[in-house]
Amino acid sequence: MRLPQDVGDALRRGLAIPAHPLALTAARKLDERRQRALSRYYVAAGAGGLAVGVHTTQFAIRDPKVGLFCPVLELAAEELRRADAGRSVPLLRIGGICGVTDQALREAGLLADLGYHAGLLSLAALREAGEDALIAHCRAVAETIPLIGFYLQPSVGGRVLPYSFWRRFAEIENVVAIKIAPFNRYQTIDVLRAVAEAGRDDIALYTGNDDNIVMDLLTPCRFAVNGQSVERRIVGGLLGHWAAWTKTAVELLETCHGIVQRDESIPAEMLRRSIEVTDCNAAFFDAANGFVGCIAGIHEVLRRQGLLEGIWCLDPHETLSPGQREAIDRVYAAYPQLNDDAFVADHRDAWLSG
Repeated sequence: MRLPQDVGDALRRGLAIPAHPLALTAARKLDERRQRALSRYYVAAGAGGLAVGVHTTQFAIRDPKVGLFCPVLELAAEELRRADAGRSVPLLRIGGICGVTDQALREAGLLADLGYHAGLLSLAALREAGEDALIAHCRAVAETIPLIGFYLQPSVGGRVLPYSFWRRFAEIENVVAIKIAPFNRYQTIDVLRAVAEAGRDDIALYTGNDDNIVMDLLTPCRFAVNGQSVERRIVGGLLGHWAAWTKTAVELLETCHGIVQRDESIPAEMLRRSIEVTDCNAAFFDAANGFVGCIAGIHEVLRRQGLLEGIWCLDPHETLSPGQREAIDRVYAAYPQLNDDAFVADHRDAWLSG
């Protein structure tokens, strides 16, 4: 399976891709109406695609006792197909892939069967595997579906992946993108340099660094490769943070693209915006408590907007940390220009009833 040309071109230009949350009832069962409404919100807000079955969707959907992995993927695919009817280029469908190789291949096959374009590959289940084993695992999955690499920060289940891994990963033919989310400048540069030195200008680079979104999108990264200067840029975001206040996130990406295309110096306003967005993320993602409340924090913002009924997660112990609600209150008041509450209020009833 290969990525369609028009979808690949859009991916390389740079898209805003929210990581799709899971809408639950108070009984912690799937709330299909609100799950669909979230997908409709993201499409209406201008997202270029969705990532489903990823961390923000809650990995526990794969538990056979929960049984929501396939249903949630199907709902999102159905909504995206409906939206595609009025578009010249399809919305990008990304599905999360987890587990050891047997599980990862099953999930990749399911994604392909459901019409997903690419798989975001988590390596969290292979924490003790050596580099050769990791690359073999990635190559096996890439034979089934186009692959998006994922550098997940160790504090939420990822592992340190050195330059040598990313240099070899970039040689896998069916790799189409990498989500860079180690929350670490050194490790982010490792990925950028590896892709540049591999000569892969067809691999799209996306930020997942919620602590540095704006600057990731504006910073040129230049490396000396065989005596030549090679520049690579992070072109878009695949972010749990963009699962809330999505319309203004799309506008932010468009602003960054405009600055880059005009080859302007970075305006002071964008430096300020970078801090504002990171401050909001600290509240939403519960940085003060090691990101324990990151999913519940996104749910809380969506609850305030009326898109979710509550902040329930599959794990009843997964909720807001002490002080997190007050932190969200603070950034809501401090940065009113960053929310899209008015947009949501204008369209929410239609999304919930359509």
